Amino acid sequence: MADRKFTVIKGGLSSPHESDQKTFISAFATDTRLMGVVGLYIHWEMEIGRLHSDFHQFFYFDAEEYGFETYRSIVGNDAAEITFIEQALMGGLGGSKVDLSHKEACLLVQQYAKMNRQLDLPLPEGRREYQFLLDADIEMTPEEEYELFAKQCALIVSEYQAVNYFLMRAFSKDYDAAGFLREGDFPLNILGGMPAATLCKNTINPCQNETGRSYVCESLIEFDTSYLLVLSELTVEARKVTSFEKRSSMQVSAAEAAMMLSRPEFITVYEILSSQDDFDSHLADFTASTLLTLHDNGRLFLSFHKNNNHVDKQIFRLNEDVFGLYFVTDFGQLIIAAYSMQGIHSLEKELRKSTVSKYLLPISKYEFKEPVLYEFIQSDFEDFEEFIDYIKD
Repeated sequence: MADRKFTVIKGGLSSPHESDQKTFISAFATDTRLMGVVGLYIHWEMEIGRLHSDFHQFFYFDAEEYGFETYRSIVGNDAAEITFIEQALMGGLGGSKVDLSHKEACLLVQQYAKMNRQLDLPLPEGRREYQFLLDADIEMTPEEEYELFAKQCALIVSEYQAVNYFLMRAFSKDYDAAGFLREGDFPLNILGGMPAATLCKNTINPCQNETGRSYVCESLIEFDTSYLLVLSELTVEARKVTSFEKRSSMQVSAAEAAMMLSRPEFITVYEILSSQDDFDSHLADFTASTLLTLHDNGRLFLSFHKNNNHVDKQIFRLNEDVFGLYFVTDFGQLIIAAYSMQGIHSLEKELRKSTVSKYLLPISKYEFKEPVLYEFIQSDFEDFEEFIDYIKD
């Protein structure tokens, strides 16, 4: 995620940590725990002397490696700033918002801060503002803690989804989440002494045998820049994984992994007909819900699906959470890309409906058997058409 700088709007008050009293208003978390990350928002009414204002806190938690990773805040009720921060931290998570109580919100912060201590990771900047959450005396029964964990997890609606989420969490050695999806006492450490891995692709094959229905999975995982293909068999009951057996595994090269992950890419190229300032003034509204990354030859905006339905598929690909890409080149081109014909048509339609469209002239369309936009971004070319002519030769 690109590093974005946020400022605290004073609103007539001093720093939030100087507040005499904070009254809890509301909180929500994203139900994305099974993807390995969670966003948290807490809204307070803050009082310093006779002055009152609203205080908004945003947290980004990573359950795999980084724990309590990011903290942002704003004093006052500037809706645009609040939306901007929320989108920057949570816009790519693809989940729904789930209401939390005061106690649940405090405990969530404490749980991930504990993870930082265990992994010897520093807490993010702004600790003086959230220290009161770490100091809160919170007690929960095991049943309440389970309920809090369940709130952070999207509802499992199919056996494919249960299998994909389970393998994703187990391969990453996120045993709390893998255990949440397990029914039974079989081991969760399915990789043994190997390091935690990312599930890049999983293909599920339903099988029927003497003992009933099972799923044979072919999983491409990545760890330490290496790739492994794991063949396993699982059973599922009531959308919980009831058994797991690893059958075999084999090392694959980066080139072989790239072939397995390859998919079509549809691209439309536009010429920008205005100055950069005029174009950017309209682009800002159009890309408000995207994630920006900066590159040597332009700016890339990633648009994500508003859900994680890509997990509920017989063939799961990790990168299918991306809906489309917009790359604004320094050369004066806008290049949009999607991974299906329907997707590129949706991107084109959204552009036509926006105020950006009056500054654009479509000049070419392409369909590739495998993605090329990232190759162009990493190349020394400025003009996409010249890049295509080069790779054709």
